[in-house]
Amino acid sequence: MFGYTEAQIAWFGMTFGLSAFMLYMLFIILQLARESRAGRFGTFVLLLGLGLGMVGFAAKGVIKFFLS
Repeated sequence: MFGYTEAQIAWFGMTFGLSAFMLYMLFIILQLARESRAGRFGTFVLLLGLGLGMVGFAAKGVIKFFLS
Protein backbone atom coordinates (compact mmCIF):
# COMPACT_ATOMS: atom_id res chain seq x y z
CA MET A 1 0.00 0.00 0.00
CA PHE A 2 1.55 3.29 -1.21
CA GLY A 3 4.92 1.53 -1.51
CA TYR A 4 5.18 0.54 2.16
CA THR A 5 5.49 -2.98 3.47
CA GLU A 6 3.19 -4.42 6.09
CA ALA A 7 6.00 -4.30 8.67
CA GLN A 8 6.56 -0.58 8.07
CA ILE A 9 2.86 0.19 8.43
CA ALA A 10 2.66 -1.88 11.62
CA TRP A 11 5.73 -0.11 13.08
CA PHE A 12 4.24 3.30 12.27
CA GLY A 13 0.91 2.37 13.85
CA MET A 14 2.49 0.95 16.97
CA THR A 15 4.71 3.98 17.56
CA PHE A 16 2.90 7.09 16.33
CA GLY A 17 -0.66 5.80 16.30
CA LEU A 18 -0.51 4.38 19.80
CA SER A 19 1.33 7.44 21.09
CA ALA A 20 -1.40 9.69 19.72
CA PHE A 21 -4.04 7.46 21.31
CA MET A 22 -2.24 7.65 24.68
CA LEU A 23 -2.14 11.45 24.50
CA TYR A 24 -5.87 11.45 23.75
CA MET A 25 -6.49 9.22 26.78
CA LEU A 26 -4.49 11.69 28.91
CA PHE A 27 -6.72 14.49 27.62
CA ILE A 28 -9.80 12.44 28.57
CA ILE A 29 -8.48 11.86 32.10
CA LEU A 30 -7.75 15.57 32.59
CA GLN A 31 -11.16 16.49 31.17
CA LEU A 32 -12.80 14.04 33.58
CA ALA A 33 -10.92 15.61 36.50
CA ARG A 34 -11.91 19.12 35.42
CA GLU A 35 -15.60 18.32 34.92
CA SER A 36 -15.87 16.49 38.23
CA ARG A 37 -14.05 19.33 40.06
CA ALA A 38 -11.69 16.81 41.59
CA GLY A 39 -9.15 19.32 42.88
CA ARG A 40 -5.41 18.77 42.97
CA PHE A 41 -5.41 15.57 44.99
CA GLY A 42 -8.31 14.09 43.05
CA THR A 43 -6.61 14.89 39.75
CA PHE A 44 -3.43 13.27 41.05
CA VAL A 45 -5.35 10.13 42.02
CA LEU A 46 -7.05 9.99 38.63
CA LEU A 47 -3.76 10.41 36.79
CA LEU A 48 -2.07 7.85 39.03
CA GLY A 49 -4.81 5.26 38.76
CA LEU A 50 -5.74 5.65 35.12
CA GLY A 51 -2.39 6.77 33.74
CA LEU A 52 -0.16 4.17 35.37
CA GLY A 53 -0.80 1.68 32.59
CA MET A 54 0.30 4.21 29.98
CA VAL A 55 3.48 4.91 31.93
CA GLY A 56 4.22 1.19 32.07
CA PHE A 57 3.71 0.83 28.34
CA ALA A 58 5.99 3.78 27.62
CA ALA A 59 8.63 2.46 30.04
CA LYS A 60 8.57 -0.87 28.24
CA GLY A 61 9.42 0.87 24.96
CA VAL A 62 12.23 2.88 26.53
CA ILE A 63 13.74 -0.19 28.22
CA LYS A 64 13.51 -2.15 24.98
CA PHE A 65 15.24 0.70 23.12
CA PHE A 66 18.16 0.84 25.55
CA LEU A 67 18.63 -2.93 25.68
CA SER A 68 18.88 -3.29 21.91
